Amino acid sequence: MDSHGQYEQRVVWAVVGTVIGPLLLAATREGLVNVVFHATDEVRDAALERLASRLGTEPAEDADSPLLAEAIRQVEAYFAGEIHDFDLPLDWSLVSGDSGFNREVLRELASGVPYGTVVGYGDLAGRAGRPGGAQAVGMAMGANPLPVVVPCHRVVESDGGIGGFGGGVETKRRLLALEGVLPEPLF
Repeated sequence: MDSHGQYEQRVVWAVVGTVIGPLLLAATREGLVNVVFHATDEVRDAALERLASRLGTEPAEDADSPLLAEAIRQVEAYFAGEIHDFDLPLDWSLVSGDSGFNREVLRELASGVPYGTVVGYGDLAGRAGRPGGAQAVGMAMGANPLPVVVPCHRVVESDGGIGGFGGGVETKRRLLALEGVLPEPLF
């Protein structure tokens, strides 16, 4: 506790190797707060600076933290094909933009678009109560602080196009191939 009797914010992080490259996982006492693709040293350091600025505390590397242990286990199991759904407490405090809508659309995505399926941006907008809000869904997907766990890779264009992706289109293709939605690339 701090000097005012309040619990201080604690943010812990670790980098996990996956078939799509290193992922930075960060957690607070509330739950998993951030997943960052391509967590090379440079990307990791920039992400940690953003976390410190947004959450008001310096993140600490602690792969053995109980706050991260289950998230690491489930991410590794997902990429090994052992689980299809994440069952983790999530800290939504990094959701930005039209945060009420963004939070609603991300929650709908997490609970309503199962492993091995996809949904169009417009369809997801309708499910989240904003018919015609496909662009707003695209913005929410781009601002998703919890990719993979909150599966923004499952959101595609209505015309069959793969759509954009914060981790890069090739990463999106690999995640969709892992889930059996797309064939594995030949090379």
